[in-house]
Amino acid sequence: MSSDFFKYQAQTTPHPLAMEISHANGSYIYDTNNKAYLDFVAGVSATPLGHNHPKVVYAIKEQLDKYLHVMVYGEYIQKPAVELTKLLAENLPQPLEKTYLTNSGTEAIEGALKLAKRATGRSEIIAANNAYHGNTMGSMSVMGFEERKRAFRPLLPNVKFIDFNNDDDLEQITHKTACVILETIQGGAGFIEPKNDYLAKVRKRCNEVNALLILDEIQPGIGRTGKLFGFQHYNCVPDILVSGKGLGGGMPIGAFTASSELMDLLQDNPKLGHITTFGGHPVIAASALATLKEITESNLMEQSLEKEQLFRELLVHPLITEIRGKGLMLAIITPSSEITNALILKCQNAGLILFWLLFEPKAVRITPPLTISNDEIIKGCKIIIEILDEIHLQ
Repeated sequence: MSSDFFKYQAQTTPHPLAMEISHANGSYIYDTNNKAYLDFVAGVSATPLGHNHPKVVYAIKEQLDKYLHVMVYGEYIQKPAVELTKLLAENLPQPLEKTYLTNSGTEAIEGALKLAKRATGRSEIIAANNAYHGNTMGSMSVMGFEERKRAFRPLLPNVKFIDFNNDDDLEQITHKTACVILETIQGGAGFIEPKNDYLAKVRKRCNEVNALLILDEIQPGIGRTGKLFGFQHYNCVPDILVSGKGLGGGMPIGAFTASSELMDLLQDNPKLGHITTFGGHPVIAASALATLKEITESNLMEQSLEKEQLFRELLVHPLITEIRGKGLMLAIITPSSEITNALILKCQNAGLILFWLLFEPKAVRITPPLTISNDEIIKGCKIIIEILDEIHLQ
């Protein structure tokens, strides 16, 4: 299987981890030798209820017996998608009430950017340095990391970049600006939280010039930070909210949500302003609905903040210079990329899954399922400390 993987399936890096998977359950992934790996990554924040959660699996199987794809998005009334978008609206502040379902987070970003241009009649987009919003051409255009996008230029014109958490840069938001797009918590940059009411200040500036604010919650959303969406911590409601990853409960999904007034602009002038064949797929919507119900009806969000504190108490070591993030969206920062690389690779050998962040080479991702137990956290942190001790002595 390994040789076929490298021969037939396209790779994203020269050296993929290439662990061959047999099955997964709860907080564990098992390889084909039946070795168990405690999962501190959750598919890069995409499986908030862990692996093979019974309520999610039941919802998928129940929908499989009814129907799969029947029509392109937005034409037929399909119960899973309607109930999902309704439940989102019930858990969001006004005016966020109407949701467009897509196949992925990056497609949702594309739709959000198009909606902002359609609504304002403007073309200028302002994004943040070190931002990551996806890898399609529009999303890449608002990626604030030139090294990753240089080979694919030309990209969208009229995109400007500001520094996240820099109040002085807000003057660059003007009456020419269609939208400002930000991650609520910068992910690829190293899990950077907004400080000193930064998002509220961005919101105020957007209001002053009638620009729209898009917040990308693809990583922090769906309960990971202790609230359903990260922006709910920061006194700021966006015009357009983008979600994905964890919303699908392990299935591929994206979504962007806005007021009915805004979202209805995609219906006409031109008609079919944003279209997708498989967006809102009934099986995926059923999985997402079961996931969202479990997170909103349980105490998992509250527990994520308690579990954050447990991680912070346990992960104390001379080679941990900082722990960034909120809830179960955490990043260990080490003194060097070499230490980070060694920690991630040695932990995998020891049965613990960690991962990198895109743009911060000293960061180690810790984004476990929200369902992870305290005992599992203690077990995984013990492995991390033991590996760091080993590295420290070298």
